[in-house]
Amino acid sequence: MDMPGWNGRLLRVDLTKGKAVPQEYDASFAKTFLGGRGFAVKILWDETKPNVNPLSPENRLIFAAGPLTAFPLPSSGKLLVAAKSPLTGGYGDGNLGTHATVQMRRAGYDAIVTKGKASKPTILNVYNDRTEFVDARDYWGIGSFQTERRLKKEYGTSVGVVTIGQAGENLVKFANVVSQEGRAGGRPGMGAVMGSKNLKAIVFRGTKTIPSKNPEAMKRMGLEAYREVLAKPLFGFWKRQGTMATLEWSQENCVLPTQNFQEGVFEKADEIGGFAMEKIKISNRGCPHCNMTCGNVVEDTEKLPSELDYENVAMLGSNIKIGDLREIATLNRLADDYGIDTISLGNVIGFMMEASEKRLVDYRIEWGDFEKAKVLAEDIAFKRGIGALLAEGVRSVSEKVGNNTVKWAMQIKGLEVSGYDCHTTPGMALSFATCSVGAHHKDAWVINWEVATGRESYGEAKVEKVIELQRLRGGVFECFTTCRLPWVEIGFGLDWYPKFLKAATGVNMTMNDLFTVADRTFTLIRAFWVREYATVWSKGMDSPPARWFDEPVQDGPFKGTTLNREKYDRMLQLYYSKRGWDDRGIPTKKKLKKLGLGDVALELGRQIKLAT
Repeated sequence: MDMPGWNGRLLRVDLTKGKAVPQEYDASFAKTFLGGRGFAVKILWDETKPNVNPLSPENRLIFAAGPLTAFPLPSSGKLLVAAKSPLTGGYGDGNLGTHATVQMRRAGYDAIVTKGKASKPTILNVYNDRTEFVDARDYWGIGSFQTERRLKKEYGTSVGVVTIGQAGENLVKFANVVSQEGRAGGRPGMGAVMGSKNLKAIVFRGTKTIPSKNPEAMKRMGLEAYREVLAKPLFGFWKRQGTMATLEWSQENCVLPTQNFQEGVFEKADEIGGFAMEKIKISNRGCPHCNMTCGNVVEDTEKLPSELDYENVAMLGSNIKIGDLREIATLNRLADDYGIDTISLGNVIGFMMEASEKRLVDYRIEWGDFEKAKVLAEDIAFKRGIGALLAEGVRSVSEKVGNNTVKWAMQIKGLEVSGYDCHTTPGMALSFATCSVGAHHKDAWVINWEVATGRESYGEAKVEKVIELQRLRGGVFECFTTCRLPWVEIGFGLDWYPKFLKAATGVNMTMNDLFTVADRTFTLIRAFWVREYATVWSKGMDSPPARWFDEPVQDGPFKGTTLNREKYDRMLQLYYSKRGWDDRGIPTKKKLKKLGLGDVALELGRQIKLAT
């Protein structure tokens, strides 16, 4: 099939039957959804019935790339993994940088769609047009690091591997998918879905050329783009610290999650920030096709390498009041090896520390207790003792503990909040609340702009900025599937991307055209959520944790500050209006039809009454 930029093929894998069949898709599908997240949500909408158990064989687990993935362009080595989430019950996905995405594309596929459940632990070996189902019983029970090392020893160092650790095997609901000993994605439990299918790993090998419309232009523009990245004034500092510089910024601006998001400043922030990291840094790691590598590797307390970034240091550091960077690095390494999301891990441990302090549980763990936190991480991975409860996620834990702990269970739609306290930042609270997967920062990291332009505002400009960033970060980049960090962190020009698309595919799209694809994808994800929660859906699904409204911060220059619930609700309604959704946050028939989702309107209308 002549579809330059895209391979035009998916690999359909039925693990129950042990069959793998390539399937072609048409140009209309490609242009309508582009790839990555767009492909994933369309397949999940079409092929998963409402209320399907996320850990059942009927759920789909999708690995998807986009039309720019794996070309020699800045930071194009991303892979999206998606499924219905066992943690949230809604749409779930995440992306990770991995050689697996390059090898998958070179094998001739733009996505792999798995269903069913293998009769025994299984590894998929995908080599061009051949797929083998390999007995993985000897791999079951070992960590993600050793799994990948053994597979590379068997199949060659150039293969791409995605795998799960023990957390995925044991169906921990915030288990993720891991690659390259520290690259992880799929916060809402994609690793648990993989484990539920008895799928330990996928090995990708490909020798084909990824087709492009204008190979010479791709080569020329790629070289120019890489040179532009290197020439950016912020490049040198970025190479030194990567996202770790955010820790000092968060402390300075009083948004660093501290003591289970009770505060926005931490007394030991200087000891765990970017400059402290530089003193113990031993190397950098990065994703394929990236020349601004952001993985800062340090030695942990056990003299083992651990790859740090801001989110895992904030959540496993200040949020649980650990002020030793090597201790944080140890927790991070263990989480990556077990295949546990570090953000959710820091959140559930923080919840347990607070519950222990308030004597609401029998378990005792004090703030900053590294040794007990380390034991808890292992207990969660293996679902032992109190770890079995925490493995369900903080929403479930709070419901079981009771005593109004739901008010300080730091989650939205079941997904634990990532590393920004929002007592003083209503725009970021809105971003968390309306994110496509739950309380995650990746769709719209508006907090930097918000702090610079006025955090006190609940106005229209802030709502429009959240939507703009959701279109770019959660839409364009997730569908292309490339990394947003060149643009976000060092100012690489957005105008490159329509040009890349044209050279790769021959398709001429303006940024407004790409925003339409982004809105279509985002709205379809919202429809997926509404379909799953039809009987209980309300605007309350888009409400931040009560702590930010009801409990003022007690430290720092914003002492006494909370979010204003009335103003937030008005801001949320304005957001809905600008999205073309009704006052419950449900897409209207008109909006769905305008985006080419008329069939979605018909099906969703059977579940819940839609506004016209």
